[in-house]
Amino acid sequence: MSTIKWGIIGCGDVTEVKSGPGFNKANNSELVAVMRRNAAKAEDYAKRHNVPKWYTNADDLINDQEVNAIYIATPPLNHEEYTIAALKAGKPVYVEKPMTMNSASAIRMAEAEKEYNTRLTVAHYRRGLPLFIKIKELIDTKEIGDVRFVNLKMLQPHQSDLITKTEDNWRVNPEVSGGGLFHDLAPHQIDLMLYFFGKTKSSKGFAVNQAGYYPADDLVSGEILFDNKVIFNGTWCFTVPAEEKTDLVEIIGSEGKISFAVFGQYYAITKKGREERFEIPAPPHIQQPMIQLVVEYFSGKGENPCPAFEGIEVMKIIDNFCSKQ
Repeated sequence: MSTIKWGIIGCGDVTEVKSGPGFNKANNSELVAVMRRNAAKAEDYAKRHNVPKWYTNADDLINDQEVNAIYIATPPLNHEEYTIAALKAGKPVYVEKPMTMNSASAIRMAEAEKEYNTRLTVAHYRRGLPLFIKIKELIDTKEIGDVRFVNLKMLQPHQSDLITKTEDNWRVNPEVSGGGLFHDLAPHQIDLMLYFFGKTKSSKGFAVNQAGYYPADDLVSGEILFDNKVIFNGTWCFTVPAEEKTDLVEIIGSEGKISFAVFGQYYAITKKGREERFEIPAPPHIQQPMIQLVVEYFSGKGENPCPAFEGIEVMKIIDNFCSKQ
C-alpha cells in the first residue's frame, strides 16, 4: 500500500483530538471514511473533520473498496467482533486499548490475524511518545544502574477530570468495558511496563468495589514478576479525596531512581540525593507518532509497534489482577 486509507469504526470522543486528526497528518496516510451508529453524529464528525464518507453500519465501512485499513475506536465490547470482521475482509486493524474485554477474546483476535494473514496492532500509543522512548533509553543504558523494582500509584477522586465522560458512562459498566476505570487507564501503564522490562513470569492481584458508585471495581492492586527479576507493584484507586490525587511511577535502580507520570509530560532522575527534572511535551494529537509507526508497518516498511501478543499479555495481567477466585 503506497497510501494507507483509513476507515474509523466508532468516531467518538477519543477520535476528536487524540487520534482522528493524526490519520491525515501522518505521512502516506489519509482518513477517508468514518462510522457511527448515530447518523447525525457520524455526518457531523465527517463534516467537521473533512472526511469524504460516513456510515452507520460497520460492515458497510469495512467493505468500502477505498478503505484499506481499519481503526476500531468503539467501547471494548465490540472490539473482537469488528476486528475479526475487518481481518476476514483482508484489511489490517489498529484497535484501541484495552484490546478487548478479556484475554480469551484477545487470543481469538490474534488467531484471526493469523488465519486471515492480515495485520493487527494494538493502540498502546504511549510507546510512540518521546517521553517514554526516552525513559526506556535511560533504563536500557543503565542510567540508574540495574532496576530493582517499580512502584505505581494511580489515585483519582470519584469525579476525576482525567477520565473522559460519555452520555452512558460506559467506562464503569463491566458489560461494555470489561471492568471499570482501571480497565480504561491501566492498559497504558501495564503496557509501558512490558515495553520497558519485557516478558513476565507471573502476575496476581486484588480488585474490589468499595464505594459502590457503579457496578465496576474501584480499587485494584497488583504485582508482576518479570523474567529479568524486576518486581512491579501497582495501586489504582478511583475514590480518594481530591487532595490525594496521584499519578506516579517510580523505577528504583541500584544507583538511583526514575520518576514520571504516565499521564504527564515529565520525568525526573534522582541520584545521590539530587533530582533533575525534564519536560518532554506530548504532541497535540497524542496518537500521531504511533499512527505513523502503524502506517509504516501496514505499508511493509517497519515493524509492528505493538503486536497482538503484547495486547494479550496486557489483558492476561488485567484478568489476573481482577480475578475473584
